[in-house]
Amino acid sequence: MKRDDEADEADSNRAAPRMPRCAELSGYSFRMKSSARRALLVLFLLAAPMLACWSLQFDLVAKERVEAGLGRAMKSFATARALNAVVSMLQETTLSVQPMGVGVTTAPGQLLDPINDLIEQFSGLMLGATVSFGLQKALLAVGAHTIVKILVTLALLASALAFALRWQLPRFTKVLLLALLLTRFAVPLAVLGSDAVFNTFLKDEYQSSQQALDLSAGSLQGQTTPAELQASKAQDRSMLDKLKQAATLPDVRAFVERIKQTAEQAVQHLIQLIVVFLLQTLVVPLLLLWLMSSAVRAALQPAASAIRAAAKPRSMA
Repeated sequence: MKRDDEADEADSNRAAPRMPRCAELSGYSFRMKSSARRALLVLFLLAAPMLACWSLQFDLVAKERVEAGLGRAMKSFATARALNAVVSMLQETTLSVQPMGVGVTTAPGQLLDPINDLIEQFSGLMLGATVSFGLQKALLAVGAHTIVKILVTLALLASALAFALRWQLPRFTKVLLLALLLTRFAVPLAVLGSDAVFNTFLKDEYQSSQQALDLSAGSLQGQTTPAELQASKAQDRSMLDKLKQAATLPDVRAFVERIKQTAEQAVQHLIQLIVVFLLQTLVVPLLLLWLMSSAVRAALQPAASAIRAAAKPRSMA
């Protein structure tokens, strides 16, 4: 019986060390699978921008969207300048009426003083939006240049080679790769993203406000002719003409009321257009640039970690 107990104890002692060996093998297999997944992720993160870097359709679509935005900004700028000219003309217009020899002079165009200030500010904003779209177009040309594409490709190939050969690259290479990727992709993606936001949320508001502003400019333009005619009839009138003019005095009030209503409508649509262009040319592009910069940093982080992890065994050896 003692021999059997001793044999069982020996067998258990021999079997006991096998459990850590199995755990070690399973841990090694898990590390191998994790390394393989990490390698595939790194290769994908390096290959995807390399292929997109040479896409011609990507640049053409972004250029078309910039030119469309530039056309909208120039149209709104031209409308603002025309509206400013009409308002300035109305401000200088005076109505001189002399019913029964009593002189009455009024300047209804002075009601447009506040809207004229807003129109001038709107014109400056539209000029800034035009410059912004022109700058985006120039930056698109820089990012789509062959030299930039070659530099981006070489940087990505160097990163892939460093990962394959387990080289540890200097830290500044990450900054350089980030700068090249943003130079190539930041402006096109910001243009496409802001244009998508415009077409989804702002297009209808822009079209309605632009059309209403064009109508307001035409309506105010139509008010200048009767005002000038009324102002030119202040001299050499007969008694009959003076009586007729006295009978038409309420038209002066109607004229002032029409100007006031048109001005109020124009102010509303000017503010809507200001919001649209501020969102498309400033707020949305800056937000997208920040998101893209954060995304590129987050995407490069696992690649850099994998390269450092792969380089450690070689350096220790």
